[in-house]
Amino acid sequence: MEHVVIIGNGIAGVSAARHIRKLSDKRITLISAETDYFFSRTALMYVYMGHMKFEHTQPYENWFWKKNNINLLNAFVTNVDVENKILKIANSTDVSYDKLIIATGSKPNKFGWPGQDLKGVQGLYSKQDLDNLEEYAPNKEVCKRAVIVGGGLIGIELAEMLRSRDIPVTFLVRESSFWNGVLPDGESTMINEHILEHHIDLRLSTNLKAIIDDGNGKVKSILIEETGEELPCDFVGLTAGVTPNINFLEDSTIETGKGVKVNRLLETSCNDIYAIGDCAEQRQPIGNRRPVEAVWYTGRMMGETVAQTICGNPTEYKPGHWFNSAKFLDIEYQTYGWVFGKKGRPEYEAQFHWRHPNEKVCITLSFHKESRQFLGINTFGIRMRHEIFDRWLTQSKDVDYVLSHLADANFDPEFYKKYETSIVAKYNSDFQKNLKSRKKSIKRIFQFN
Repeated sequence: MEHVVIIGNGIAGVSAARHIRKLSDKRITLISAETDYFFSRTALMYVYMGHMKFEHTQPYENWFWKKNNINLLNAFVTNVDVENKILKIANSTDVSYDKLIIATGSKPNKFGWPGQDLKGVQGLYSKQDLDNLEEYAPNKEVCKRAVIVGGGLIGIELAEMLRSRDIPVTFLVRESSFWNGVLPDGESTMINEHILEHHIDLRLSTNLKAIIDDGNGKVKSILIEETGEELPCDFVGLTAGVTPNINFLEDSTIETGKGVKVNRLLETSCNDIYAIGDCAEQRQPIGNRRPVEAVWYTGRMMGETVAQTICGNPTEYKPGHWFNSAKFLDIEYQTYGWVFGKKGRPEYEAQFHWRHPNEKVCITLSFHKESRQFLGINTFGIRMRHEIFDRWLTQSKDVDYVLSHLADANFDPEFYKKYETSIVAKYNSDFQKNLKSRKKSIKRIFQFN
């Protein structure tokens, strides 16, 4: 019986295992040194904040794996012997495979800062990171101040977590405005304000120089590069992005770049070896997408796709239109299609920005300057329907159509505030238009017994 081995039990690896099982009776082994069972990585913050227990982050009962004949191995792979199809396992017996899927995810970036490996210095990615956070920042008595290095989604999540326990936070962001390499100026400015309103010490255009040892191998302070200021702290969160976790492949013949190089079938340079999720790097980027995408839903899609190929139905990875969602403290963020920040914005892209005068609510909509084709939208504080924007992007609707039909995308007009009239009025003023906001009709039928 063909043996499929998957290294990594995150969303990519688990999706591959589940779908291979649905399609075949192949022998499946899922290897991870992080945890015995798959858990939802995006839910780690809610465990720390007290919203749930860790066991609640596990989508499947422990008996699920045995019942579905998926063998789980808690072990660390140190090397891949491609020629003999053998995995070297730390302090344990080698594992042979017929087909191998590499799904080892990411690790936090470190840039050679002095002191970056001290106790109390970490990223926020793994279950071990959560455990260490409980040790070094359990409350404001133990952790009198925390420093976060690097703006972005993980950084702001960690800031929210620490503030939930009243721990003072200083946030070092090297950019001149929060996440302005991704967000347009209006959105980035609003998030700056929102961070400060949550009593977070936001330091823009500020870089970390060094992390200082207390003499016992633990952090006691950090040095700021621009000013030389020494800032006392008991915890440092390194959230300056992530990198594919592929160090164990250094001595193998599998071709790597930033990640493991793959084609559209998610095949590596070696026969019978595939890579998916955060650690996979597309040889040729798909549209405007980055070659490496550390995103939950793309990992899931890659797992489902590679399962088809391994089970005899070669299938190309086609992720469709870009979308993502996140939360900046208590502001929901959604993006569909492409809305670029100032850096990297193509010449053909025009943008329309609307912001509510009092609430932390805004949108930015991008379109082609000449054809006026709708290219993408960012929403903050407004929940919109993914399937509507996906359809409009596929149908290449023009920007006027999208603005006049924006009510159709409102997640639930009955319970959520409606801003369409104000948005369209601003668009008409900015672009000398005379659009009217189309009202969405809702018919409800009530039956009484």
